[in-house]
Amino acid sequence: MTWSLAVEYALRILLAVAVLMQPGLAPMSRFAWLAIGFAFPLIGAPVYLFLGRTRLGTQRRQRYREVCRVIAETELRRAVPGPRAPPPVPLEAKKIALLAERVGGNPVRAGNRLALFGEASSFLASLERDIDAAREHANLVFYIWIDDQAGQRIGEALVRAVQRGVRCRVLLDGIGSRPFLRSEACKELRGCGVEVVEALPARLWRLPLARVDLRNHRKIAVVDGRIGYTGSQNMSEASFAPKPRFAPWVDVMMRIEGPAVHDLQGLFAQDWHMETGENPMEVLTPLRAVAEQPGGHADSWVQIAGTGPASQNDAMRQLIHTAIHSAQEELIITTPYFVPDSGTMSAILAIARCGVDTTLVLPARNDSRLVAAASGSYYDDLLAAGVHLWHYEPGLLHAKTITVDRKLAIISTANMDRRSFDLNFEVSTVVYDGDFASQLRMLQRSYLSQDRSYPVDPDAWGRRSHWRRMGENAAALLHPVL
Repeated sequence: MTWSLAVEYALRILLAVAVLMQPGLAPMSRFAWLAIGFAFPLIGAPVYLFLGRTRLGTQRRQRYREVCRVIAETELRRAVPGPRAPPPVPLEAKKIALLAERVGGNPVRAGNRLALFGEASSFLASLERDIDAAREHANLVFYIWIDDQAGQRIGEALVRAVQRGVRCRVLLDGIGSRPFLRSEACKELRGCGVEVVEALPARLWRLPLARVDLRNHRKIAVVDGRIGYTGSQNMSEASFAPKPRFAPWVDVMMRIEGPAVHDLQGLFAQDWHMETGENPMEVLTPLRAVAEQPGGHADSWVQIAGTGPASQNDAMRQLIHTAIHSAQEELIITTPYFVPDSGTMSAILAIARCGVDTTLVLPARNDSRLVAAASGSYYDDLLAAGVHLWHYEPGLLHAKTITVDRKLAIISTANMDRRSFDLNFEVSTVVYDGDFASQLRMLQRSYLSQDRSYPVDPDAWGRRSHWRRMGENAAALLHPVL
């Protein structure tokens, strides 16, 4: 009995020292870990050891620093097409541009042509056409790749490209794409010459070396260094076979043609180098301007912001906060998983109370009960502040988008939760273009039609049961350690 008490006290002390010494940990997270550790030392200490710290692994961190250095040196030696001056937008948006460059490393690029996709079928058809026209390479990174019609369709396009002499690289997250990576379809792709690599493989033996739940949540496709795609859609049909009862999954993707594609390629080079050690110069391609063509102007200002646990900053959170605070008239946010930290919640409440028309669109049915419950704990404050809160019914609204004052648009892979802000590798695209922002806003507003969504009524929500309220608040308590 004496020895067991001594062990428990020692674990409490060691955990307290480790938590208090860990840099960058939010006060609420410190408090949560201390509470768990002191209440359940035999469980809390080992859980904190494996999940409480953002440990990427020494080798990956070294590779990350190396590839960032190479990309930075390459950038300095290259002439960048288009002006490097700040985009012609209000001061508030210029602040976002400056912040995004300092925390994400990429400047605003002029001279881009953009296309928006609100349906899986149109995105897949466009990507397939571009891969079929590829001459040099096709580089793809996705969190989830499913062996359904979408995965097979794009896989076959990659095989056709390889047969023409095009080098095709595919990087898939080790957890999100685990079933596919172990499938016969994946073996066939590799057998045909498509280079399929597992990103951040989750292995039990890696537990002492790195945190195994750090994930690559990016969705990027780059063809010939000239055309890029990014957004919220995984490589799957809208029916999303792993969770069909929540289908259709509603996503937003965008096609970029122009200099900003170089920065998407740079993110792919980072991820590929960290997993394979391949020389990033084999992946990077020269910056290319877009020639004017009938059917559209190449005049969009675009900025790519890559964030993740390899970065020594609070980039994703800071970018979202600055965008929210820049709103003067209108702010519209769509996200499937809404479990904000106190800073993000305060930013939304403050901007709504300042009189900005603030709309938040969430799925009516969430594939995560825990997230749905935690989200509900914030509704009372949101509604009281005047936020227009809507529930989307026909499927799972998976799009992660923000529009500000019809002038600024953000399309991201990141959800509004701690995992996306602190633990996942994500990519966000900021567009300083009123025309494109208006297109995205129209798509956001289309989610709010009477046959698709309904507003959350403050009075009805206030009458929910005490048991439900207790469950929501209990789920929200887990946010700092999720």
